[in-house]
Amino acid sequence: MIKIGITGSIASGKSTVAKILSNKRGPLFNADKEVIKLYKSNNFKKILIRQFNLDTKSNLKKSLKEKIFENKINFKKLEKLIHPIIRKKMKKFSHFYRRKKILFFEIPLLIESKLMKYFDVIIFVKAKKKIRLKRFITKGGNKKLFRILNSKQLPDKKKIQHCDHIVVNENNFNILKKKLLSIINFYV
Repeated sequence: MIKIGITGSIASGKSTVAKILSNKRGPLFNADKEVIKLYKSNNFKKILIRQFNLDTKSNLKKSLKEKIFENKINFKKLEKLIHPIIRKKMKKFSHFYRRKKILFFEIPLLIESKLMKYFDVIIFVKAKKKIRLKRFITKGGNKKLFRILNSKQLPDKKKIQHCDHIVVNENNFNILKKKLLSIINFYV
């Protein structure tokens, strides 16, 4: 089995790349989607309310964002809760699909979390900060949150050192798809 990790900075186009690569080739684990599911879990909500002293009647995500804006230590605290759970889900996913030839994992903080040894191939999706910010805002984000999330990520130069392939995602979809197909053909 070949495990392919897909990573990149915030709003670089990791999800698009992951969908193109995994399409009819193998199962895809999406860490962000797993985090979204986690936030819907009543048990996890209770943990967040307790850990961050949140009002049970307020909007959980909004209150949590405010706590993160208030104090950056709260972001680390949140990561310490989420990351171990997501790692367990990754392992379960790998075990469940152990007979598949190829597995895909979209992991935004793959390098920052030091998960490189877990993957046979790492693909880094790169885009200029200006383009990423525009994409982030288009999807409903704001500049302040972008800056906080972006600051939690290593610079592209450091991440690239750990990757097997770099895909620049600043052009149109057809160019991106062509680049990705030339990469995936090495492994299928």
